[in-house]
Amino acid sequence: MRGSKLVTIAAGLAALGASSAAHAIAWYFQSPASKMAQEIDHLHQILMWIILVIFVGVFGVMFYACFAHRKSIGHKAAQFHENTTVELLWTVIPALILILIAWPVTKTVIAQKDTSAPDLTIKVTGYQWKWGYDYLSGEGEGISFVSVLATPREQIEGNAPKGEHYLLEVDNELVVPVGKKVRIITTAADVVHSWWIPAFGAKQDAMPGFLRDMWFRAEQTGTFRGQCVELCGKEHAFMPIVVRVVSDADYSKWVGERKPAASAAASAPAPEAKQVAAAKPAAKDDGKPLPVAELVSRGEKIYATTCVACHQANGSGLAAMKAPALAGNKVVTGAEPPVIDTVLNGRPGTAMAPFKDQFSDAEIAAVVTYVRNSWGNKASDVQAAEVKARRK
Repeated sequence: MRGSKLVTIAAGLAALGASSAAHAIAWYFQSPASKMAQEIDHLHQILMWIILVIFVGVFGVMFYACFAHRKSIGHKAAQFHENTTVELLWTVIPALILILIAWPVTKTVIAQKDTSAPDLTIKVTGYQWKWGYDYLSGEGEGISFVSVLATPREQIEGNAPKGEHYLLEVDNELVVPVGKKVRIITTAADVVHSWWIPAFGAKQDAMPGFLRDMWFRAEQTGTFRGQCVELCGKEHAFMPIVVRVVSDADYSKWVGERKPAASAAASAPAPEAKQVAAAKPAAKDDGKPLPVAELVSRGEKIYATTCVACHQANGSGLAAMKAPALAGNKVVTGAEPPVIDTVLNGRPGTAMAPFKDQFSDAEIAAVVTYVRNSWGNKASDVQAAEVKARRK
């Protein structure tokens, strides 16, 4: 009796040690930051132990039978047919194991789908290749922004040392308060994407024309990182997700800093409202003419995070993506409306998506001015008022 207790304790300690060590392995789950993630991790480890026992038991018996009854020591093959007892055993035992597994797993899956009574609701829209966030309820209602990969292109192209969060850093983090139930509504503007933060046990596909939802409740503050996990095109690996979990006081402070842009959006005429909300900073998106140098500077940053994947850093384009060269392109350097229309409304049948719902008039004016005055191109600047006039 005492020996069996010692074996049980030893097995428990070994399992605990394996569980703790597992999180230190790069290819294992991230350390849980929510109760749901803890439950998923716990179920995973239990199932792996069950699978291990079954594996060792089945293959142990099989190898023993082959070794102990081999022909070389005189054994002859037994001749027998149906055995009702054995057939019942290998049917009933797996059925019981499946029921044993299904009970806690079903409870967890049902809990994952319970998005009722959230403290905060955020709409997440997947784009090629970035994420759009709209706060639909709670203290931050009305706040909208786009989150784009912030890793410098020099690191991606191998011309600079890789940073600590290479390909897992963004210009705008999603900010949520700790301990609050956050409902995430996902959709997409072009192809299927998938929003995933492993530390929260939260993953949901984002599909064009559909609204899907999930929830998470972060139990600790900090910065948590994930990625799009649905192959969505050339830059699929370059659309990370970063969620910053803060205290209630810090969340209120962040909302206060973001609210001016949201308030400006609420008072702006449609369809300008959404553009002003997404802009940063809002003061530069008031429609006033900007110097060419400032337009080019702002446009270069937007181009580097949004356009460079298809049109390339040198404006040479990418034939495989049906992305024409911008350098020396007469359409680019010609009359303004065609270029503005293309950026606003996209081009059907190509990877050129519409950007009218992602960028403000001033931002589109900046990027158009940049491409019209780069790589040897020489053309007049474009102002926000001209973009506004072309909106449909």
